[in-house]
Amino acid sequence: MKNHWVRIFAGLLVLAAAGLAACASPLKTTPTLEASPAPAASALPAAVKTATQEAFVDPFAYCASVGAVDKPDERYSGPKITDAILKGYLKAAGLDVSSPYSDNFRTMTIWRCMDKKVYACNFGANLPCDSKANTDKAPTQGMMDYCKANLNSDFIPMYVTGHETIYSFHCVKDKPEVLDQINQVDAAGFLSNIWYALTPTP
Repeated sequence: MKNHWVRIFAGLLVLAAAGLAACASPLKTTPTLEASPAPAASALPAAVKTATQEAFVDPFAYCASVGAVDKPDERYSGPKITDAILKGYLKAAGLDVSSPYSDNFRTMTIWRCMDKKVYACNFGANLPCDSKANTDKAPTQGMMDYCKANLNSDFIPMYVTGHETIYSFHCVKDKPEVLDQINQVDAAGFLSNIWYALTPTP
């Protein structure tokens, strides 16, 4: 009899467990996020095109466009020195345009842009065409040595002072001092008296 009630009680426990399981809410699973497909090529915004730099073969058109540059850059693809530049330099420097000039003269002529114009210079006579002007008034060691060896010299030669300086110097006893300002500096920092603004010459 006792075993009978044990079996009935065990059966009731099984039924109760089954009922609780049925009433329980099912477990919620976290949905898997799927990667969004890449948009089709046609749906992408059009690529912005970068403007290509215009190439110039004419120095005068080039300078009119770039405004100012110390020497021609990759935007200029013409000859290093054109006949128009050479003739323009000769005319601006007061030289005979019709006279023949050596290839060396052409090679020693350089140009740049300033104020949208072509400027040219020739390296002849120790002219520092490719150097910026020296505006320093402080004497160099070379000047001091010169004055010690040449007391009260009226003038210190430019091979001592440097051809880039805008000042002349002399010696007061054994000390170098500024004598005069002999040159001006242009807007690009070069010596203004050795660079000439050019106009196209037929």
